[in-house]
Amino acid sequence: MAKTSEAKTSEAKTASSGTKPFSLFEWMLAGRYLRTRRREGFVSVIAGFSFLGIMLGVATLIVVLSVMNGFRKELLDKIVGINGHIFVAPLESPLTDYPEVSARIAAVPGVKRAIPLVEGQAFGSSQYNGSGVLVRGIRPEDLRKIEHIAGNLRQGSLDDFENGEGVAIGRRLADALSLQAGDTFTLITPRGASTPFGTAPRVKGYPVKAIFEIGMSEFDSTFVFMPLTEAQNYFNRQNDVQLIEVYLDNADRVDQARAAIDEAAGRPILMTDWRQRNRTFFGALEVERNVMFLILTLIVLVAALNIISGLIMLVKDKSEDIAILRTMGATRGSVMRVFLITGASIGIVGTIAGFGLGLLLALNVETIRDVISRLTSTNLFPAELYFLSRLPAEVNPTEVATILIMAMVLSLLATLYPSWRAAKLDPVEALRYG
Repeated sequence: MAKTSEAKTSEAKTASSGTKPFSLFEWMLAGRYLRTRRREGFVSVIAGFSFLGIMLGVATLIVVLSVMNGFRKELLDKIVGINGHIFVAPLESPLTDYPEVSARIAAVPGVKRAIPLVEGQAFGSSQYNGSGVLVRGIRPEDLRKIEHIAGNLRQGSLDDFENGEGVAIGRRLADALSLQAGDTFTLITPRGASTPFGTAPRVKGYPVKAIFEIGMSEFDSTFVFMPLTEAQNYFNRQNDVQLIEVYLDNADRVDQARAAIDEAAGRPILMTDWRQRNRTFFGALEVERNVMFLILTLIVLVAALNIISGLIMLVKDKSEDIAILRTMGATRGSVMRVFLITGASIGIVGTIAGFGLGLLLALNVETIRDVISRLTSTNLFPAELYFLSRLPAEVNPTEVATILIMAMVLSLLATLYPSWRAAKLDPVEALRYG
């Protein structure tokens, strides 16, 4: 087999003095094997598909896990941000001393605020339409502290919320009932005043003081906020509340805050937290995320298997070269490292390319979704089905590092058998094999 003068010189040097592991000679030879040549075209095609497979596999893993992380963060932020972290309900006696209890709980270290609430289901209507709603009675000063409400007003304001009998409703509910700030919103509940003929439904109209948009369709189409005193009158509460919602500085420090809140309440209470209320929902998200990781890892695994097949064919094609190298003094380890570098280069470069592509897609996923929706004239992310009004994505550096390490390890493992097979060939068998 004809050889260039550079290769002969390097091989002669190898025979006389040997080479250090991963020396320049081994990298040079591996680089030659990676270049496209006419007689090695099929091997190069396999190497190209292996590169594309690893690149797309890594990019897909980064994008999918980033989107699922974004889902969890947005849902947690909105569900917990609007509902609180710990829920304190009374035991043995009604919670008529809620001002004192909420003040003591709010003074606990790590507690951001404690908000007493009255909740009740009702039917909300306008002259155009009607819908079931969840009415929340809240003190006006507490409502202004909820950033997801006070910071996302689309119409009206909360300035007059405490001076009248007005309500604040979600934007989707307002759109469904064709309401704007200043219009009359009618609430109907079956638990009204008691009469000799039974309990009569209660029907009362309220002016719409504000329209908010949280960004979660379930809340924007259901929640109605009204002043606490008015809610107590509307739902026949005897100057008490149903529960106190506690907001913490850190949603993950629920267990540490429980004992202090129980002591600060100073009365028998029943405590639940956001994890218990949403365990099934967030548990399903976590299971789906883990399953998607395992399924998409198969893409990288298949690409790694392509590296094996490509290297085996390369070993067969280069059997004469292996024989010449061995007769000139190249060790088995040197031959093995040459093919190890050849296969690993495909995986490592593919992983790096996939990392760049994945980050690019993950950081611009909402823009890409919007462009595709416009080009296809379809809604790829309906808020009614996915709860959120936009496609979120959050890149987790730890997960990205795990994906990169996994892809590189799989690529390195894929090269071991073909490299070992190449190193095991002795010169006579290699010449016969070629």
